Amino acid sequence: MPHPGWTDFSFEGIGTRWEVSTPSPLPEKHCRRLLDVVADYDAAWSRFRPDSLVARAARQPGSYQLPAGAAGLGPLYETLYRLSDGAMTPLIGGSLEQLGYDEGYSLRPGGPPLPAPRWEDVLEWDGTVLTISAPVVIDVGAAGKGQLADLLSAELLAAGIGEHFIDASGDLLNPGTAPVEVALEHPYDPSRAIGVISLGAGALCASAANRRTWGDGLHHVLDGTTGAPVRTVVASWAMAGTAMLADALATALFFVDGPRLRTVFDFSWLTVYSDGHAEYSAEFEGALFS
Repeated sequence: MPHPGWTDFSFEGIGTRWEVSTPSPLPEKHCRRLLDVVADYDAAWSRFRPDSLVARAARQPGSYQLPAGAAGLGPLYETLYRLSDGAMTPLIGGSLEQLGYDEGYSLRPGGPPLPAPRWEDVLEWDGTVLTISAPVVIDVGAAGKGQLADLLSAELLAAGIGEHFIDASGDLLNPGTAPVEVALEHPYDPSRAIGVISLGAGALCASAANRRTWGDGLHHVLDGTTGAPVRTVVASWAMAGTAMLADALATALFFVDGPRLRTVFDFSWLTVYSDGHAEYSAEFEGALFS
């Protein structure tokens, strides 16, 4: 709990655990509204349910009307696709399914790694309209959890609940001014921390190769150009003004170094590499234990 005496509203959504902390218990009507926002997001973006919008796109080419939030999600993905030379892509869903991270969570590879289709060959994303020329499996997991945190925060703010803190299984959004001390989980031992950072107003999101792992060294951060798991980076953290941006950049750091991303985005970062060294921006200076 970020602040002593606050209460938590906890629930499951989009495959992860959520905790919304507030100074006093949320009225039931606000709890229901938050759950409705989660349900709407899942109905659009989940590739694990056959009735979602992206599941329909995986079966039938054509144009699909997406929720309003897609207007911000598309340009972000397109920029990161370009900066990573195609390695970070919303078309990675088929590659994940190939390696066993599929609708039934089989966790059994169906063959060798499968590169994702090229964006420019199959996809047009114009605001809230998604047009695909061939069946593709869209997966926006690299930024979706963060965007949903932003949407939940917006609902609370619209209801006049300005003081709140959202924890989406370690991806954090703090809309207030009171800073929260956050431990940075060790990439090889979840019971330990490699440092502590103070999170003020904004979001802190992480991505790690030790999360959602299965099989022989398989994990969920795949290179779209090869379809294989990234081996050079083991963990990353990004702090930004919105959770959607922080979430997306935490994944992007597996493919693009922080200084290059910083030429386009206003954020701070920490990246831990598989050879043991770390790179970080000035805001993370002193956050790591020696």
